[in-house]
Parts: sequence; structure tokens; C-alpha cells
Amino acid sequence: HYMSMWKRKNTQYYVSATNNSFSQQMKINRIAAFSDGQIGGNPAGVVLSEEMPSTETMQRIAGEVGYSETAFAQIQSNKEYWRVRYFSPESEVPFCGHATIALGAMLGKTYGAAEYQLQLNDAEISVSVNSNLDHYSASLTSPNTRHELLSDTQINETLALFNYSQDQLSNNIPAARIHGGADHYVLSLKSRADLAAMQYSLSEGKQFMRERDIVTIMWVYAQTNERYQVRNAFASGGVMEDPATGAAAAAFTGYLFDANLANTEKITLIQGEDMGSRSIITTKHSQQTGGSVEVSGQARFLI
Repeated sequence: HYMSMWKRKNTQYYVSATNNSFSQQMKINRIAAFSDGQIGGNPAGVVLSEEMPSTETMQRIAGEVGYSETAFAQIQSNKEYWRVRYFSPESEVPFCGHATIALGAMLGKTYGAAEYQLQLNDAEISVSVNSNLDHYSASLTSPNTRHELLSDTQINETLALFNYSQDQLSNNIPAARIHGGADHYVLSLKSRADLAAMQYSLSEGKQFMRERDIVTIMWVYAQTNERYQVRNAFASGGVMEDPATGAAAAAFTGYLFDANLANTEKITLIQGEDMGSRSIITTKHSQQTGGSVEVSGQARFLI
């Protein structure tokens, strides 16, 4: 369902937005972040404007675009400083990694390769953009990270939602609630085949995630301590699965380092493979407990 929605909506268009005292034509840019070269990645909508539309307008546009997130960026005193809000088709989210990478690519294409400062609802971050001909890559610095282990009850409730059992869990990465700008659950599986078999009810998942105030539930399979296959259920935003989730990647990386579960500076996450949209996310920890994480990836314009 999600992939067919992506194919139907993979076009640029303009919408009229009215925000109390102003009306303007806004261009919806469509960019896949964390792409594997010229394939895959997670598509995001990006809107650059001189004034931020109303919350109701942004929510409506995000629903019409239909991607897991659309980023709205309002230019501030100069082109290097932007106010940013993120909306899924059904709700506002405090931070979205892939939409930030997409936004960075759009800013780089429009204003040039540089570092841009972003003011979110609850944090200040930056995104740096590099370009090589018409190819763009970007790196964001996430908000600070934190985690807490899940209780047995929380683990069992999550397993039941996905029809997994305790014996399918890996003990190498304890189940936790992780944060890197937004909250997620993360659980680790012993088997790559079990990861590929992930399934759940969208309606039940939406209620589950919203009751617990989490954005996604992240399932991971550790190929090595430097490379992970991951899937992110995103029912809270009305989407079954996210092809690439930069915010969760940041939170997960912070968790690995803060809990002494990783002994390498950088990690690579492969996401979206089981839904036909292979995405590659690379992360680098700040080496400070609870610190930020650098999240990097390529971007491709969907035109």
C-alpha cells in the first residue's frame, strides 16, 4: 500500500496555502533520502517558504503528499538559518531524520553546499550538504540522545503486537525506549528471516504507539557490531513501515554507545530492503554520553 502510494504521488506540484495574513503558492519538492545511489531511499516532501503556513495547512499538505513526512522550512534572518516543522500524514512529529536529509539536499540545490542551522520545535540542529555535479549528500547533527530499558511487560506487549516470541529476541541488544529527537522502541532479533517476516495490524499498531507516545518501533538484526539490518514500523504516522528512519538511527546509535554495546565509532544501517526500497544510513557518535549523533546519507530528487 505504501509503495503504490509512493508511485502514484511521485510528481511535483504547487498548492495554495493561506495562513491568516498571507497567501502564497508553495512548491512541494519530493526527495528520497538515504538512497542507495539512484535507487531506494525514503521519500519526503520539502516546502521552503518565507512564512510558515498554519498548522492546519501543513497537516493537510502532508496528508495530500502522502509520504511518511513532509518538512516545512521557513527562512529566518538569512539563508543559513531556518525554522523547521515536520508532519506525517496524520500528525506532527518533533524530528524526522530522513526529511532533514531531504531538506538539506533541497537547501544545497537552492543555495549551495554549506552548513544550515535548523530550529525545531524542541531542539536546534544543523545539516551539512555536499554536492558532486547533480548528486547530493547530507549529514545532520541530531538532538541529544537517551534511553531506558523496557520492562518485561512492555517487551511482552510489543512482542504480542508483532506475533513474535521471547525466544526470537537477541540478548545482545536489550529492548529499550530510545530517544534522539523523538522516542522509539527498539528490539533485536536473532534471525534475519524473522526480521523479514515482520508484520502487524496497522490500526492496533497506531493505538499502541500513540498510547506510549513513540514514533516508531524499530526491529534490528545485527550482521556485525558495525552493520545492522533494520525495519521501522510507523503506524503512529499512519504508515505501515518507513524505508529509512534517520531519527531512529540516531537514537539507536546513541543507545549502543551509551550502553557500551558498540566498540566502533561508526555504524551502517540497511533499511527498507524488505519493502523494496533499500536505504543506507551511516552514523557517527559524538563520543559523549547522551550526546548527539551525526547521521549521513545520499539524496535523490524525484522528478
